[in-house]
Amino acid sequence: MASWLLGVIIPLIHILGMLSALHALMSSRTSQGAIAWIISLILMPYLAVPTYWVFGQPRFYGYVSARGHKDTVLRRALSEYQNSVDPYLASSNNPDILAVERLALMPLTRGNCCELLVEGEATFKSIFAGIDAAEDYVLMQFYIIRDDALGQRLQQHLIAAAERGVHTYLLYDELGSHRLPTHYLERLVQAGVMISAFHSSRFRRHRFQINFRNHRKITVIDGQSGWVGGFNVGVEYLGEDKHHGAWRDTHLKLTGPSVQGLQEAFWEDWHWATGDILSLNWTPRGSCAEDHRVVIVPSGPADHQETASLLVQHAIHSAQQRLWLTSPYFVPDRSVHDALRLAAMRGVDVRIILPERPDQLLVFLSAFSFLPSMIRAGIKIYRYQPGFMHQKVILIDDEAASVGTVNLDNRSFRLNFEITAFLPDKDFAATIERMLEKDLAVSRRVELSEITERSGLSKLLSRAAYLLAPIQ
Repeated sequence: MASWLLGVIIPLIHILGMLSALHALMSSRTSQGAIAWIISLILMPYLAVPTYWVFGQPRFYGYVSARGHKDTVLRRALSEYQNSVDPYLASSNNPDILAVERLALMPLTRGNCCELLVEGEATFKSIFAGIDAAEDYVLMQFYIIRDDALGQRLQQHLIAAAERGVHTYLLYDELGSHRLPTHYLERLVQAGVMISAFHSSRFRRHRFQINFRNHRKITVIDGQSGWVGGFNVGVEYLGEDKHHGAWRDTHLKLTGPSVQGLQEAFWEDWHWATGDILSLNWTPRGSCAEDHRVVIVPSGPADHQETASLLVQHAIHSAQQRLWLTSPYFVPDRSVHDALRLAAMRGVDVRIILPERPDQLLVFLSAFSFLPSMIRAGIKIYRYQPGFMHQKVILIDDEAASVGTVNLDNRSFRLNFEITAFLPDKDFAATIERMLEKDLAVSRRVELSEITERSGLSKLLSRAAYLLAPIQ
């Protein structure tokens, strides 16, 4: 009997491996990822088949968006408010800006005020002040929320808002916040805070979507002010973790019509997680004399385009004099890797600031396999010295900059829900330039010799880590 079962099961597993390899060939988003999966599924089907169907799904299914031309329940709900943003549309004949608008499926707006927040205490002081001033509602989502001193401060502010009658909504990623205890959430619920995990694998038909994550960090108050950037909720983001030391991150406070873009991204995520359609304020208000121009760019695995990757490639190709980037997790795919090298070859001052201290060993090792070709092409690589550098910022010439949640790796490009504020604004670009100049002053430049003279084993490990990048 046992031999009969083995005679059936073993061929069946190999057939499933072949069928899964065919699926990977037809649906994988990168050739590197397709090759890795196909080889694994054919040679090691016993392990690779279940792994592929849990971690190898190329697209997030079932997500409903209010953007684009497809008729959805969210699009119909938002349609009556569409004209309210018209007075704040910033017309532009610049094809570089038009491309960003088309990628985002959101407009460039004027009348915005943008405040750069570069330290943890300043960032959360600003967010907590916004919560305390809320009159109608608070929308908040983070990838990581911890039940530590900072998480408890957030909890207190949210409870106070709910108890004074403010509608308060909190969305978190269950994988990023897997250590968040139930009693933390129960206390918020008891106070009247509406809470939900993002539920990537919601419902039986989406049960294999657990490799997708919601990496967005958004706060919106009354539809009039919003925050976005790299900070999560944990004391390490205040520089109070002994392992990471000082924490370098960047967040952005927005007031004005661009806040509607942050709100719409949260609205879509909340609808996916809960099925509810929140009733919100969709009437924007211009706010200050700065008159910054902003496009909010949500991106994620439910998009028809690879929005985050294309946004980064577009920034690289549009740079004429200078392109400065920061990313804690830097494992660019071939298209971004080649675009960066070509930018340096055509004379663009390309500088990339990375952490000195590794946060994820696999990502850290991967970098050594492609940094030599970048340095040879003229790209300047820097390692930030004072502590862990976590910001996700791009500066393009003296013309534009972006702040958001996108890392320069496959996960952010293809597996995570992310969000970026893109500002084609010279004044804001000058502010980002001054900020990055301070970061460069405390960073060391990486020399080619320190990478090429490593041991053979170290080079082998780095190459292996890089090959695994597309399926992380």
